[in-house]
Amino acid sequence: MEFTRISDDCGARPPPLRVLLLLSSLHGGGAERVAVQLLDGLDPARCDVRMGLLRAAGPYFAGADAARIVIAPDGDRRFDFDGANAALYRPGTLLGTAFAAPRAFRRMIEEFRPDVVLSFLKGTNLIVWRALAGLDGARRPRWIAREGNNLLAVIEEETPGPLAALAVRALTARAYRRADRVLTLSEGSAGEIAGQLRLDPARVAWIPNPVDLVTVRRLAQEPLTNQPPRPFVLTAGRLEHQKGHDLLLRAFAARGAAASHDLVILGDGSLEAELRALARRLAIAKQVRFAGFVANPFAWMAKCDLFVLPSRWEGFGSALAEAQAAGAPVLAADCDYGPREIVEHDASGWLVPVGDQAALGAAMRRLLGDATLRERLAAGGKASAQRYASPTIVERYARLIEDVAAAKATG
Repeated sequence: MEFTRISDDCGARPPPLRVLLLLSSLHGGGAERVAVQLLDGLDPARCDVRMGLLRAAGPYFAGADAARIVIAPDGDRRFDFDGANAALYRPGTLLGTAFAAPRAFRRMIEEFRPDVVLSFLKGTNLIVWRALAGLDGARRPRWIAREGNNLLAVIEEETPGPLAALAVRALTARAYRRADRVLTLSEGSAGEIAGQLRLDPARVAWIPNPVDLVTVRRLAQEPLTNQPPRPFVLTAGRLEHQKGHDLLLRAFAARGAAASHDLVILGDGSLEAELRALARRLAIAKQVRFAGFVANPFAWMAKCDLFVLPSRWEGFGSALAEAQAAGAPVLAADCDYGPREIVEHDASGWLVPVGDQAALGAAMRRLLGDATLRERLAAGGKASAQRYASPTIVERYARLIEDVAAAKATG
């Protein structure tokens, strides 16, 4: 395992900061996509960026710069963590996580000697915490732990019981107090995580996910070879409890949307069979298409009559901002956290109470019946999405990395 290092000999210019991005794999959604954007987008004159993975897996791996990625030896066999979060608590997986994974990350850190480590997602953050244990002074890089979801909701869902949830929450709080900065994706989640885990608010920051507006709008123009014959409602996200697909299916059936529209669901996950069975019980199976993971969701977003995000909770809600950028009118559950920061109700989209199936169905019926309202919301959303343009967000990451590194130099 060996990194190629950019030379430190830059004349009068200070050498770029060495930055190591750490993830388990590139299998997933928003976090993995952001990591690849940072690998490609951070200015090499400011940041010499490398990525460390436990496994060479995931749909975003092919698009990443392989020359700047290092993979843990034998990772495909030893670190198969992909799947539902609850699966991480199987004894065999826990043993691999607790011992082998921190050693793999520790070796990457010792070889590259980064100034700053940026890790993604709670499980990886806990592994990095153990990898950094015992590294002090000049040997220890600064550490940014990026939390990309509603942490407390995730812990409650993934653990086998309340005692286990309390233990995981305490362990996570202990780890995050060792981070030089905890990074969340929304202002609301930053305040919540600081309060619930008793973190120093000065060490908690938030940066929303970037949206590559140029790419989104280019890919949005591509044709769909398998577009439904009728107008369609669209949603996108992992087929897991968090994303609320069951609520959407019931709302879609109860309020008569299936009479005029199809429903297309992009994404895969552990609940696919259960959701297909629910569609059959609701007698809407012929109107619902489970399209799986698609490389270009933006063409679907640009051509739908309505994009719906029915999530029970979020860390940000990247699909919502991407749908706005692609020109879709959006409807979202006002869950913690993200949607209310992305959507201004009745201006750049429509919000309904979280978990309220009746309100979701009523909103779908109203929006699908009013083309003028949808056009106004789509225009407002497209303008609002400019806030998340990749260059703007990547620059915020660059400044955060520089701030954290400077604190080491002066601390």
